[in-house]
Amino acid sequence: MTRILIADDHDIVRDGLRSLLETRADWTVVAEACNGQEALELATAMRPDVVILDYAMPVMNGIEVARQLKARRVRAEVLVFTMHDDDRVIREALQAGVRGYLLKADARRHLVEAVETLAQHEAYISGKISGALLDVVLDDRSRAGSPLSARERTIVQLIAEGRTNKEICPILQISIKTVETHRASALKKLGAKTTADLIRYAIRNHMIEI
Repeated sequence: MTRILIADDHDIVRDGLRSLLETRADWTVVAEACNGQEALELATAMRPDVVILDYAMPVMNGIEVARQLKARRVRAEVLVFTMHDDDRVIREALQAGVRGYLLKADARRHLVEAVETLAQHEAYISGKISGALLDVVLDDRSRAGSPLSARERTIVQLIAEGRTNKEICPILQISIKTVETHRASALKKLGAKTTADLIRYAIRNHMIEI
C-alpha cells in the first residue's frame, strides 16, 4: 500500500487530488495539510511514501518543507505541485532534493503517473518543463543557492504574509529576540533595508502568492 500526504492551502485542490489518487485501490491518502508547517509535522509523524506539496503555501512553502524533511531524514519521495515553471523555482527544488515536479496544468493527465513513478523511487518531471530543467542542469549558475538559511527564509515568508514579529514567535516556537535576529540577518544578506524590501524579495522569488 502506497501512503500519500497531500499539502495545499485550498480545500478544493486537496479534494480534487484525493479523488484522482483514490482511483487506485493500492493507494491511500493518510493525511492532508493546509500549510507548510502542518505538512512538515504530519509528514514527520506519519512517514508517508509520497508527499505532494503545493509550492506556494502559507507559513512555509513547499520547497522549504522538502528541505526540512530531508534535514529530518524523512525518506518520503516529494512531488512539488505548482503553477511555476521558471528556472529559479526548478533550481531550488533540485537543490532541496526534490525528485518530482508537476505543473498544476498537467495534474489531471499526469498526477497518477507522477505518484506511481515516485513510489518506485524514480524521478518524475512534468513534460512541459523538461526543457527548462535541462537549461538549469547545464547552467553553472544552478550551483548558487539562496543566501538565506532555512529559518531566515521562513521568517521572510511570514513577514511577507503580514505577520508581526510577535505573531511569528508562537508559530515557530522561538523568542521575539530570535525572530529579530533572523530578520536582521536576512536584511543584511539581501542588502535590504526595510520590511518592504523583504516583501519584494518574497514576491520576486514566488515565496508568496499575490
